[in-house]
Amino acid sequence: MAKTTNTLLEIRDLKKSFSITTGLFSKPLELKALQDISFSIREGETLGIVGESGCGKSTLGRCILQLIAPDEGQVLWLGQDLTRLPGEEMRRKRQDLQIIFQDPLASLNPRMTVGEIIADPLRTLRPELNREQRRARVIKIMESVGLLPEMINRYPHEFSGGQAQRIGIARALITEPKLIVCDEPVSALDVSIQAQILNLLADLKDEFGLTLIFISHNLSVVRHVSDRILVLYLGRIVELAAGDEIYEDPKHPYTRALLTAVPIPDPKLARQRNIDALRGEIPSPINQPSGCTFRTRCRYAKPICAEKRPALETIGNARLVACHRWQEIEVPEEAVLGA
Repeated sequence: MAKTTNTLLEIRDLKKSFSITTGLFSKPLELKALQDISFSIREGETLGIVGESGCGKSTLGRCILQLIAPDEGQVLWLGQDLTRLPGEEMRRKRQDLQIIFQDPLASLNPRMTVGEIIADPLRTLRPELNREQRRARVIKIMESVGLLPEMINRYPHEFSGGQAQRIGIARALITEPKLIVCDEPVSALDVSIQAQILNLLADLKDEFGLTLIFISHNLSVVRHVSDRILVLYLGRIVELAAGDEIYEDPKHPYTRALLTAVPIPDPKLARQRNIDALRGEIPSPINQPSGCTFRTRCRYAKPICAEKRPALETIGNARLVACHRWQEIEVPEEAVLGA
């Protein structure tokens, strides 16, 4: 778990939209992917980011790393705004900021050997290292992620999905970064392999003193690795709290719905949890509902939810919730995953 209180990364009022063209002569439509996102991450912490597909999780991760330029807001890395850095200076920062992608095989160049793939960031970010030094680093990091050194000259197609993801993790670690964004790193893997990769990431975090942003649509996955959890819905934060608080006492109806979607083996408890099951489809981010964007799927919605967007309210010292009715809603203890 988090061991320090030093703020490593701070996001302030981040916004990102995309222009969508539906026809040759039609007016472009605005897709609001991220709206007014603000949070911070402490050194050594793992922040889980959860939400359904289309909620803006991956866009947020890429904006943090400046793989996508945000429209507004600040991304402060150790107090320095990454959005204002010139290209060459931002390139040097990438030694500290890395990413693990969702599809392990698709993220690896099939024409390069494992050794070349893992060493590739060093050629750009550590040009002072010679070939022998790069190879020594590659072998060391391969052993750290559970790959045999004799695999160094093999190609990606010779590996399973879990092994390919270990290669991706090794490539992210080779520059000795401070922060790694894990973008759905286990969603393409079998359940048994998922557990292995999650345990590996936890071990590597301790070994290398990493700070992680762990993106997933599955709260049961995020539960095992996160100190705090940020819940996104249609590009907005609806809840942010410590992991234990999210599971034992979820405040926002959307968080409760995501917990309900996590399977449990007891049929009786499963029926009791269905009280908060998600209803309908996620609205289009191009044409979002007025007021609270979750109201069209929320069983607790009242007229005020359509009239006014809920502010992100602070509860206690650090918990954030954006809901007009969170104080009025009572959920049976049996309906909560942590019960």
